[in-house]
Amino acid sequence: MGHVFKPFVTRPLPAGSTLAMRAGKRVAVWTDDAGKKRQAAVTDGDTPRIRQRASTYTAQYRDGSGIRRRVATGCKSRDAARSVLADLESRAEKVLSGIVTAAEESVAEHAGTPVVEHVDAYVAVLACKRGRGAKRTIAPAHVTNVARTLRLAADECGFRRLRDLNREAVERWVRRLLDAPVEQRLAPRTINARLAALTSWGNWLVESGRLTANPFARLRKTAGLDESDDVRRQRRALTADELRRLLTVARLRPVAEHGRATVRVVDADRPAKSRATWRKAELTFETIAAAAERGRSRLRADVLERLERAGRERALLYAVLVTTGLRKGELGALTVADVLLDGGRPAILLKGADAKNGQRATLPLRGDVADELREWIEEKPEAVCPQTVGVAGRVTPRADVPLLDVPSGLIRILDRDLAAAGIPKHDDRGFVVDVHALRHTFASHLVAAGVTPQVAQRAMRHSSLELTLKHYTDPRLLDVAGAVETLPALSVGMTEAGRATGTDDARAVAPVVAPLAGRDRQNVSLSDREHEKGGEAAAALKPEKRRETLAFPAKTEKRAKGLEPSTSSLGS
Repeated sequence: MGHVFKPFVTRPLPAGSTLAMRAGKRVAVWTDDAGKKRQAAVTDGDTPRIRQRASTYTAQYRDGSGIRRRVATGCKSRDAARSVLADLESRAEKVLSGIVTAAEESVAEHAGTPVVEHVDAYVAVLACKRGRGAKRTIAPAHVTNVARTLRLAADECGFRRLRDLNREAVERWVRRLLDAPVEQRLAPRTINARLAALTSWGNWLVESGRLTANPFARLRKTAGLDESDDVRRQRRALTADELRRLLTVARLRPVAEHGRATVRVVDADRPAKSRATWRKAELTFETIAAAAERGRSRLRADVLERLERAGRERALLYAVLVTTGLRKGELGALTVADVLLDGGRPAILLKGADAKNGQRATLPLRGDVADELREWIEEKPEAVCPQTVGVAGRVTPRADVPLLDVPSGLIRILDRDLAAAGIPKHDDRGFVVDVHALRHTFASHLVAAGVTPQVAQRAMRHSSLELTLKHYTDPRLLDVAGAVETLPALSVGMTEAGRATGTDDARAVAPVVAPLAGRDRQNVSLSDREHEKGGEAAAALKPEKRRETLAFPAKTEKRAKGLEPSTSSLGS
């Protein structure tokens, strides 16, 4: 039999309260807003709190599974609390008698809880879940975005209780987002991400016994938008010449900034002797080498060494990104111990906790890049342990030293390098060059080099081949025209020899499609077999008959006749 009671709760000490000892117990004494003197017991601990009875009743009962539960009724009246208890016990008896299932009883129990509390419970569970592969948790930024999306959807769609959840309200919300002004309209990818968050939340509501069915099932499939036309962030790949210029500028620009020439600005509105008529010249690919030489002559030795090292590190950073396909965050998580340079083929070991997909990967290194990394690590005094292992002279890299310093403002640094190298930020298609475009460059050059699509997909560590070829391959780097030129030569009309003899050269494409020399007998086409067998008989045929024999040889077998329909398979 259940009962109702007011549980004890703890609260912070009221303002102006004092601690005293009464009957051997420590209490807090204060005056309330009505001027009445009050006192309450105080808890033990470094931060004392008053201990009082709650103002509302709590019901305690056994549910349909026999589990003892406590449910806050929110009632200040004992009779009202007992009415809530009676309803809870009635639902438990229906479960015991088989009138309703335990799942239906669980849904009814959560029906009156505000949607905001369900959202908070889901966000708390999401923050504790493991990420993909070896990732310990889901990214906090993703958890924050999901919480904001669900609260916004509940407010925009008018969801107050779980019974209010329906997909029609969400579809109307999507329509309002699409009808917004252009400057306020969200990208299709953003809208689809919100729909995916709602679907995941609905799945959790079912799994936790709060709903019997997900009202947002397959919401992105039915109400989602096509993202293929959203070219706000379409990236392009850099050509080989652009990569050469980018690496040159990245290596020289830190020093060249201190050797920029001074040029005069002609401005009739300013006095001739004004210093505002002089400014530093912009760096270009043609002038950056001379500016770097002037900078070396102006800088102190220690400053010059630091800037030279910064330029070398930046060029090495770009080279690693464009030859391995690493993402910016993945490169920033690498340590000197993750570079495998001894033994067989040099490679980079990417831990599962650092990879975007959560899976451990071994990325092969080009020989020239591996040599640069070896020199870079050997010149870092803090990169190796003092003790040697194995072969004399071999040192052990430290696992707590970052391989390269990847600054948070790398995109702004890249923009300045692109400007100095004469590489446009946006091309005529509106495609952009940013840090992630170096990964697109890696994929595009792999495909352009003729590697198989499966190899390119494996190198990019993608889950699907479509993702590699459709989204990470720049078609401008692919020699489509050259590929068309490799197709076999086709004779649409008659050749010169054909015009002289009155015949078409139907065999012009045969050597390309099915070469005669050095091939297996079973691969010989029917037209070629007839040509070999025909000999003098084929030469005696009329031109039109000969064309028929070469292109589509006539059947010579006899068909059996009888009661059944004639078929070529019954011939002798």
